Amino acid sequence: MSNILETIAEATKIRVNESKKVRSLEDIKSEALSMPKGDFSFEKALASKGMSFICECKKASPSKGIIAEDFPYLEIAKSYEEAGASAISVLTEPQWFKGELKFLEEISSSVKIPTLRKDFTVDEYIIYEAKLSGAGAVLLICSILDASSLKAYIDICDELGLSALVEAHDEMEVDMAVKAGARIIGVNNRDLKTFTVDPTNCLRLRAKVPSDILFVGESGVKTPEDIKTLLDNGVDAVLIGESMMRATDKVAFLNHLKELI
Repeated sequence: MSNILETIAEATKIRVNESKKVRSLEDIKSEALSMPKGDFSFEKALASKGMSFICECKKASPSKGIIAEDFPYLEIAKSYEEAGASAISVLTEPQWFKGELKFLEEISSSVKIPTLRKDFTVDEYIIYEAKLSGAGAVLLICSILDASSLKAYIDICDELGLSALVEAHDEMEVDMAVKAGARIIGVNNRDLKTFTVDPTNCLRLRAKVPSDILFVGESGVKTPEDIKTLLDNGVDAVLIGESMMRATDKVAFLNHLKELI
């Protein structure tokens, strides 16, 4: 494999195929479609005035290894809600991020704010699973999808009432996301091929995204100054992972990040 993103995507395909042996796509799709349609709560939360904060629950990452040895995920999620987070991102990828679907299920049923299933969506199965697990949104990464799959997955999300956070890393991927009909585009400052972080990446690409599309800055956000710079440049929301997870007092840390806005 040429990079970690492709490696994870290939491993995810194997994981999904194993899941399909336990429960077929037809079965999970039928159940998801029989549920009440979602109300796109995730994008509504991000569209509110000012900067919206998506706080992440993750135990580990490929670049940092184990981030939280002790991982009381429900307690963490509730502290995010108490701190005024707009939404919670929950890692469900098991191998590199040590995530589990049960984290998403339990968090979604324990908080009132919407949840995002953070995984490597390489199959529609993952979207139906997210719906059954109570998620309000799923992550769609342009780097691991072709244009037709991206459009098809956005259409499935629309049918279920789920929001799609479409992640791009460069101009070509932003263009792909816009053409596919994305209503929320997240630009990751972390290059998922090398894991280096360039905090200016989302600022540079903001101008390429129409103003009626919600824009999320991801990775490398650590200070109140970072937040103010993003807000001043038309960024609607930030996704904060590692720095949030490492904060001992998560309520105090989120309040600190809001100091200049």
